[in-house]
Amino acid sequence: MASSTVYKKYQSKCDYSYTLGAFPTIELLKNKPDKVIKILIHPDMDSEEQLDILNELCNKNKIELCKSKAEVERLRDKENIYCIGIFNKYDEKLKDSKGHVVLVNPGDMGNLGTIIRTAIGFGIDDLAIIEPAADIFNPKAVRASMGALFQLRFRRYASFDEYESENKGREFFPFMLKGATDLQMLDKSHVDKYALIFGNEATGLPDEFANKGTSVLIRHEKTIDSLNLSMACGIALYEFTK
Repeated sequence: MASSTVYKKYQSKCDYSYTLGAFPTIELLKNKPDKVIKILIHPDMDSEEQLDILNELCNKNKIELCKSKAEVERLRDKENIYCIGIFNKYDEKLKDSKGHVVLVNPGDMGNLGTIIRTAIGFGIDDLAIIEPAADIFNPKAVRASMGALFQLRFRRYASFDEYESENKGREFFPFMLKGATDLQMLDKSHVDKYALIFGNEATGLPDEFANKGTSVLIRHEKTIDSLNLSMACGIALYEFTK
């Protein structure tokens, strides 16, 4: 894409997206330099340390670094954003690794980003997203992940059946309020390859997922009706990776 291209505020139909802020932009440059179109810097950016890192990474990977007050101010969503990375969207294939996280119709971009960051923190690098779903490339999701998105392998599927057909031989653990087994009591010693499956924030997983592998319940006090999705994912990731 030519550097003279006029970039617009993010739209899901675009084939490019943005990192808003220096930290996620540095993570983009470190982990996916081949996807970067260019880096924009606002002249008011005053962190010499971050500027040095950005310059070094851009020089190393032969990426354009452009100082443009007007372009940054047009694209940013907060006044304290002084650095923007523009990158091409991309698709990846999941690896046949020990653990996958599977999100069925996640709706909240903040939750999606937090789950990505948490999964990377526990060493789970593969994420399947069953659509329809929140846009993983939306700058809000990228920012919520603190740039961890660029360390992740993710793939979007039209249905769970499509994911299942590509991942035969993997044990499924759908997390449900009607789960048959308490997470605290679950024997994971025999588990080789697994998928931790979570539903939409509002509706959870459909009942038919109770027949997909071993359904799991995270038990909590009856004073609340359910856990936040990203919290439930964090608890499950801790238990399966400890």
